[in-house]
Amino acid sequence: MNLSLKPSHLKRYKEIALLFGKYANPDLARQFNKRAELAVDLPSVEKQAPEELTNELERMGPTFIKLGQILSSRADLLPQPYLDALSRLQDKVKPFSYAEVEEIISSELGGRISKMFKEFESEPLAAASLGQVHRAILRSGKPVVVKVQRPDIRKQIAEDLEVLEEITSFMDEHFKVARRYQFSKIFEEFQKTLIRELDYSREAASMVTIGKNLAEFPNIVVPQPVMDYCSRGVLTMDYITGKKIPDITPLERTELQGFPLADELFRAYLKQTLVDGIFHADPHPGNVFLTEDKKIALLDLGMVGRISPEMQEKLIKLLIAIADGKGDTAAELAIQMSQTTEFFREDGFRRAIASIVADQQDTTLEKIDVGRILLEIGKAAGESGLYVPVELTMLGKALLQLDEIGRALDEKFSPQEAVRRHVSAILNERLQKEITPRSLFSSVLEIKDFVSGLPHRVNKILDTVGSSDFEMRVKVPQIDFLIDGFQKVANRITTGLILASLIVGAALLMQVETEFQMMGYPGFAMICFLAAAGLGFWLVISIMFGDHRTKEKSRAERKG
Repeated sequence: MNLSLKPSHLKRYKEIALLFGKYANPDLARQFNKRAELAVDLPSVEKQAPEELTNELERMGPTFIKLGQILSSRADLLPQPYLDALSRLQDKVKPFSYAEVEEIISSELGGRISKMFKEFESEPLAAASLGQVHRAILRSGKPVVVKVQRPDIRKQIAEDLEVLEEITSFMDEHFKVARRYQFSKIFEEFQKTLIRELDYSREAASMVTIGKNLAEFPNIVVPQPVMDYCSRGVLTMDYITGKKIPDITPLERTELQGFPLADELFRAYLKQTLVDGIFHADPHPGNVFLTEDKKIALLDLGMVGRISPEMQEKLIKLLIAIADGKGDTAAELAIQMSQTTEFFREDGFRRAIASIVADQQDTTLEKIDVGRILLEIGKAAGESGLYVPVELTMLGKALLQLDEIGRALDEKFSPQEAVRRHVSAILNERLQKEITPRSLFSSVLEIKDFVSGLPHRVNKILDTVGSSDFEMRVKVPQIDFLIDGFQKVANRITTGLILASLIVGAALLMQVETEFQMMGYPGFAMICFLAAAGLGFWLVISIMFGDHRTKEKSRAERKG
């Protein structure tokens, strides 16, 4: 690909090149600076303060503020002090005018503010890089906050994304190290994330989904959107009163039951990641509030992570392998979860994972620091030419942020101990989610199809062997007896699945109150339990006596 950089973007190119050269991993900076086309006079990396990086990103605008937040989990690209600084990056900017707010709301919602709202404060509560938030009261009397997107922000970000796409493509073409670290892939993921954040209707949908998923946690609050007053550029939601977690005073902390709150918050995140598959990916202290009634509110759901059931299963297996000291298994699982590149050095990656596993020697699953482990795996992968899913680094970063929030609520809170307390229950909940009547019925149908087609497949194999050009003597004694054995095993598996479905169904029905009672319990649930007990008893008896008769018959035939 022959890509030429656009002269109109030259100023932005130089800003990005200087930024990267000053703050990137020293080895990367040296390799990039070898190219004369983008060579810049770089000061010593050691002399650059992490705070200077955050200041420069804020100066360059909203696109680069968001880029900094994404890069805060990329330990393979930036030294640790800069990762720490980026993780605290806040996008505080000057608010835009109320006249512009009125114009945007009118354009997005199709009506004037005075028609839709009983009250609407002209001064914003807060202003950020993508939008600002105003207090308001609906005509119904419901207090809300309205997030309004900045004017022309989509155009500005589109131009910045175009520049970043050009420069990452240029780097991929001219720099081997850029291809190794998958700069284009990083840009693609960043672009997707930022475009999603610009669509407030997506955020509204995420608020509804995560709110439903966390409804079982009484002390966790997710503000809900008012859908009739939401669009791509306007988000109206419940008004939450409270303060940011870092703003809690020492006196307030002594009066606060912080430990149960931190514990419930961590349990909610375990459920989001290992059961629900969708999680709030940016729980930095500014996005987590302590409400006036002493609950935890999760704000700003513009950035969410999604983990597929397959990825959840591999993640659990990976953590178990690390806890068990199985370095090869952990490395193999990490490779399966990731995408290899032409620069992938498998031996180096396996050694790095072996080192991570060795550090966790004799550590149980419950005591693993999950967030730190995921970021270490991401760093090892990047340095070895392996591209891990962005969701894993997002999850690692989120869990580390939760650690900070938990300790702000209670200094004695330990995420590892929280995992120990809740991991078994969370895994059981995940198992119950997978074992549904629909999945059991599907398994039964698959077994039925397998068993019913088994004799035909055996006959087809025998016909194929008999009609082959080569001669082959095959002695298959008692083929009918063998098929009967397969049928018997399949029948028992089917019976076992039906038994399991009855037990699961009965357990679920136990929670449904009905007038029909048996022995003080819901009648339909007791019928399922009794049916399961009878079926289980019959299965045990048939196995014991059936196997005994089979052994006697086989012994008699051998004697004959």
